[in-house]
Amino acid sequence: MFNIDQLRAFVKTVETGSFSSAARELGKAQSVISQHIINMELDCGVDLFDRSGRYPKLTAKGEELMPYAQATLIQLARMSSKASQLYTPDANQLILAMDEGIPLAKLPIALRQLEQAFPHLQVECLMASSRDIIELVESGRATTGLILSEPDLPTCLDFFSLGHIAFDVFVAKHHPLANIPITHIDELRQYRQLTVRSKNSQFSSLNQAFSPDIWYTDNYYTVLELAVNGFGWSFLPNHLAQSVPNALTRINGTFTNFAWEVNIDLIQHQKWNTDPLHQQARKALLSLLNDSTDE
Repeated sequence: MFNIDQLRAFVKTVETGSFSSAARELGKAQSVISQHIINMELDCGVDLFDRSGRYPKLTAKGEELMPYAQATLIQLARMSSKASQLYTPDANQLILAMDEGIPLAKLPIALRQLEQAFPHLQVECLMASSRDIIELVESGRATTGLILSEPDLPTCLDFFSLGHIAFDVFVAKHHPLANIPITHIDELRQYRQLTVRSKNSQFSSLNQAFSPDIWYTDNYYTVLELAVNGFGWSFLPNHLAQSVPNALTRINGTFTNFAWEVNIDLIQHQKWNTDPLHQQARKALLSLLNDSTDE
């Protein structure tokens, strides 16, 4: 009924918001994209887009079809990936990108298990912010990522939940905020914020700009060092704050009477879904990090 080019044109038009934008991303003429959509509508017998406005908008019938089109393209990518592996040697390289905010004390145990199962294993470890790691895995620079959960992952990535870790708001013990009871979170705006963002200046859903005065870095260990030296307040994983005993204190405020639990995800490009090494890596990392987050 439908061909793959039609489904790609349909999904990309929805994702980009216009026929012309879809054409640019797919490297096609706009007329080709429009014709693909028209052919789909003729096959369905209904309009998939409302064209009365400046930009095409999905009709109710189009919205019903959209998740099926997306799922079909995802399954096609998985099949293509599997097919490409049929005539190639099994991968023996694990490129693991990790956010420094995640506790990794048991990582060597996972690597030892993988080394025993794959004697020719090659490992490369990269440290980056979670937003940067998503780009590294999407581009193929890394084959597996450990990130603080993000809600807007690219559709080409699979994710697996590992558990969660606790975060809180901390300052140095000699910082003015250490001795001031805070009754509302907006009072933090009066003081400098220390936070993480990616190398291309993207914020994660976890680390949004809050104060007008902000110092940035791309990793939690630098945020920790700046906080310890009294440069501002920061939203930090509890296990990192506890790694510098007597240096930091949790901000005293009614809004901090509960703990922030942040999910940890393992992400991999779909092309590695059936690869034995990366299947084993998922199993080892899921097991070990679930254990570590419960401690």
